[in-house]
Amino acid sequence: MDYDLVVRNGTIIDGTGQPAFVGDVAISGGQIVEVGDAPGSARREIDAEGQLVTPGFVDIHTHFDGQVCWDKEVTPSSWHGVTTIVMGNCGVGFAPVRPGTENELVELMESVEDIPGTALHEGIPWGWETFAEYLDVIDTPYAIDIAAQAPHVAIRHFVMGERCYDDATAEDMQEMSRITKEALEAGAVGFSTSRFYGHRDKAGNLVPGTNASSDEMLAIAEAFSHVDHGAIEIISDHLKNEDELQWIEHMARTTGRPLTTLVTPETGDEIWKLAERLQSEGVEIRPQAGARLASILMTLEGTVNPMRQFPSYNAIRELPVEEQ
Repeated sequence: MDYDLVVRNGTIIDGTGQPAFVGDVAISGGQIVEVGDAPGSARREIDAEGQLVTPGFVDIHTHFDGQVCWDKEVTPSSWHGVTTIVMGNCGVGFAPVRPGTENELVELMESVEDIPGTALHEGIPWGWETFAEYLDVIDTPYAIDIAAQAPHVAIRHFVMGERCYDDATAEDMQEMSRITKEALEAGAVGFSTSRFYGHRDKAGNLVPGTNASSDEMLAIAEAFSHVDHGAIEIISDHLKNEDELQWIEHMARTTGRPLTTLVTPETGDEIWKLAERLQSEGVEIRPQAGARLASILMTLEGTVNPMRQFPSYNAIRELPVEEQ
């Protein structure tokens, strides 16, 4: 036999950007060895005529940080052709964490991503403190591959405690950079932060770090100078602001690492123009754009509630819905 497996006559989309074509994919020893034409024989053959044959999809923006503690199938992503998920986005996650403050990170995740706190409380085994210890806990076989970013909110909360909503001191910045470096060395695939005004805690406050200074962001980014891997993810409402774009450019240039940021129709053309210019110079900025419209379910009973930005509503938000 020439191959272990051949998928024949499928419509191949190989990920290079070239048009789809009909052909074969041959596998031997767990490796793809031919794409296009595999004339030899195989121990097993699959007729994929009329089907798409593609590389596995990488879902770069997920929030499975808690769910991976109890769901080895990593559903529903694994149901849809996804073979790798990246979590720890938007600056929220569950490591590092100081013992006794776990509930605060759960409430932030619940509020930002509308993931039920009851499920997180019941499913997360806790017991870790550092990001490396968290990775050790989730170092177990899954149906798909998982990758985790170091989240700014959790790092800020770990370093600053109750001050995490305030401006960071120089010492705070240095410590956040050190912890980010440790996380990257332990296996984090990057660092994420949120500067999005829709991300708020249960009291309606912007999540820690939303308005972090450029000094803080650049200090944390210095951690990347000690490693040779990792990307930076920024979710920002400030991408029309020239000052914001300047420090993002400075961060991308000085770290030499890929930087990605979410773009929406409201973002404007500034980030696209910046990305085009920097990519032409070999500096990698990759805007994230959705391939389809996204929708958000907003209810008075859910954590995604547009009313919570108003103090008058927050004064009555704990009342039953009927009384609100």
